[in-house]
Amino acid sequence: MQKEEIQHIIDLKTKPLGALGLLEKIALKIGLVQQKKQLELTKPHLIVFASDHGIAQSGVSAYPAEVTPQMVFNFLNNGAAINVFCNQNEIDLTIVDAGVNYDFADYSVLKNCKVAKSTKNFLYEPAMTFDQLEQCFDYSKTIVNEIAQNGTNIIGFGEMGIGNTSSSSMLVHYLTDLPLEQCVGRGTGLNDEQLQNKMNILNEAKKTHGKITDPKQILATFGGFEVAQMTASMLSAYEHNILLMIDGYIASAAILVASKLKPEILNNAIFCHQSDESGHQYLLNYFNEEPILNINLRVGEGTGCALAYPIIKSAVNFYNDMASFESAGVSNKETEVEC
Repeated sequence: MQKEEIQHIIDLKTKPLGALGLLEKIALKIGLVQQKKQLELTKPHLIVFASDHGIAQSGVSAYPAEVTPQMVFNFLNNGAAINVFCNQNEIDLTIVDAGVNYDFADYSVLKNCKVAKSTKNFLYEPAMTFDQLEQCFDYSKTIVNEIAQNGTNIIGFGEMGIGNTSSSSMLVHYLTDLPLEQCVGRGTGLNDEQLQNKMNILNEAKKTHGKITDPKQILATFGGFEVAQMTASMLSAYEHNILLMIDGYIASAAILVASKLKPEILNNAIFCHQSDESGHQYLLNYFNEEPILNINLRVGEGTGCALAYPIIKSAVNFYNDMASFESAGVSNKETEVEC
């Protein structure tokens, strides 16, 4: 189906043109991806990738690195925001240990994809080797293939990792040429002095590594294992023609990397919310994307995906079930006659 055909179906629903706002754009995007007259969302799934970051040792976060494994335990014990919202909206949840500095016992919802116990500190050296980056890509294919085989056609992407706003800021800066000052925010809640320290550290890291243009090299230099696995999982999901629910700043940085490797991936991406992290607005503007929600979220974990999912579902339902002017016998602007 061509874009014009899908738009025509939307326009002929019993409503003024464009009256369902962003829902209409979401339905159009899903229609272009699925190429069906009846759209569907099957077995929604959310993946939370977790990893520790070497840059956290340099004091870029208000929280210590120990919070990463502690929050993973919270996910596993069904106590985090993402657990609440996934349970509420009947979304399956998988937690991925991409590189947490802790050895977890076996949990049914935990995938052990640990590359190492934390990346290196990119203030002094690349965060990971190319072999480690390729390992991230290999793990991600396995994760997504398993989910796709269960019939899932929509996946949300979230993360946990102390220090990952610093990692994402560097990725965004290098891949968009946005000024670093626009890419760096308060993360977990830095005060003004801490924010300036973070800015100074990231400027020093930029001096350390100089100019880099290759997307994979940029990802290896500054990325976290969770960001790398998220990027690769998005690419794998795209190969299965799965819809991608993009959470906040870190997930948007991941699809930024993915889009540099495969630009068409953005056709499958639904940006679920605008994070309170300051750089996210600039990145959304760079993508020319309108997020579904803007409710001052900055918790990560994929919470924006889980909260936006019912709205995405509403877009599918109106497209499938809402009457057209013709089927309902309702006059529209073009068929109305004067009395």
